[in-house]
Amino acid sequence: MIDYYVPLSNSILTKVFYLSMSKRGTTMSIEIIRRTVARAELLGEDGDDIGFRRMLYDLFAFSDSLTEARGLFAGYIGLSPIQYQILIVVSHTPPNDSTVGVAQVAEQLRVSGTFITTESNKLVKLDLLEKARHPNDRRRVCLAVTKEGLRRLEHLAALQRPINDALFGTLTRKEFQHLSDMMRRLAQGSTQAIHLASHLVEQNNEIQA
Repeated sequence: MIDYYVPLSNSILTKVFYLSMSKRGTTMSIEIIRRTVARAELLGEDGDDIGFRRMLYDLFAFSDSLTEARGLFAGYIGLSPIQYQILIVVSHTPPNDSTVGVAQVAEQLRVSGTFITTESNKLVKLDLLEKARHPNDRRRVCLAVTKEGLRRLEHLAALQRPINDALFGTLTRKEFQHLSDMMRRLAQGSTQAIHLASHLVEQNNEIQA
């Protein structure tokens, strides 16, 4: 195996592996791998990002399954995916907490408050959510699920249980707890990563202009 680096633009190194050459003819199998991460914790023992990329492929595949399941859940009760999520978040508010509002829902779903306001208004018109003034701050609006909203969620739960059990069926309790903790930290860091991506893309576009 021949192993060397070829410098590319923006100081990216391309690692080229001449993996095999067919003895029957002139066919040569070449894999060109651009390292997509730099942190040592994310690289393999040989300094490659093969394991990282394999993890991403699995993550994308599982994310697609989650997205499809969410769409099925939402459609089952006649809602869009984001409307379904809003209803779920509001319904899971602790019984003694009647102060959940747009800001809390937006933070949990990691979308803008304006977007949540627009979609929650649609749910109010469908008689699935109701709004009330915050008991201690009249400027704030609290959200609550109506009886009809709860009825639909109860109807959906019978479908959700076996599907969610199947989606996470390979995990032990300890593995699930670790996954839950890791996903929380990844979600928190993802916002900063997207801001960085937007900045770098914009910066690169300015250089090329």
